[in-house]
Amino acid sequence: MEKTAVVTGASRGIGAAAARALAAQGCRVAVCCRQRRAEAGAVAAGIRAAGGTALDFCADVSDEAAVQAMFAEIRRTLGDPDILVNNAGVAWQKLFTDVTAAEWDAMFGVCVKGAFHCCQAVLPHMIRQKWGRIINVSSMWGQVGASCEAPYSAAKAALIGLTKALAKEEGPSGITVNCVAPGVIDTEMMAAFSAGDKAVLAEETPLGRLGTPEDVAAAVAFLASEAGSFFTGQVLCPNGGFVV
Repeated sequence: MEKTAVVTGASRGIGAAAARALAAQGCRVAVCCRQRRAEAGAVAAGIRAAGGTALDFCADVSDEAAVQAMFAEIRRTLGDPDILVNNAGVAWQKLFTDVTAAEWDAMFGVCVKGAFHCCQAVLPHMIRQKWGRIINVSSMWGQVGASCEAPYSAAKAALIGLTKALAKEEGPSGITVNCVAPGVIDTEMMAAFSAGDKAVLAEETPLGRLGTPEDVAAAVAFLASEAGSFFTGQVLCPNGGFVV
């Protein structure tokens, strides 16, 4: 698959695993981050060491001008993006009554506005070539909600709505738009959870374990591939049965 793929939030965790999975399928990969440039560079270097093509890029996806500048550089160095994985996100736990308007805006700025900016950046080329893949990374909490994670749940639910609407709008242009809604995945975002907390979450998962970034990356890679060409507007749920 000689395509150019852009993965946001790719310096670690799910994004890094998705970047590696797409590179393994033959994609040229833009490994994007907001601040962790050294980590993103290491991911890109690892892909190159394995025989793939990858470069690292840095931008705050909530900033339209920064996104435009980043995509201009991606086009110059790797070519027009054919695949977009909107993975950039933030997560934290807090009582809803303690959430500030600034915190709410920051959550939606990265998770939702960031996806909006990136989709607008890639769609003109995808529409012209009548082919494209957009994959939004949501969460099972965007499907069912989570106590003390109202802003996160709302933002991830918005991504699901965006996915379904955009799939209908862009389908006639040969573009698929899908969503991956992971369950409890053992990444750095769970650093605040104790070993005991993780054990409880694993016990609550019917498959008896936490997910890995690679579990989610496999779903992303499938949706980006020709094997997933008849999927659009769908939500794939690598959650171990936590939400059924």
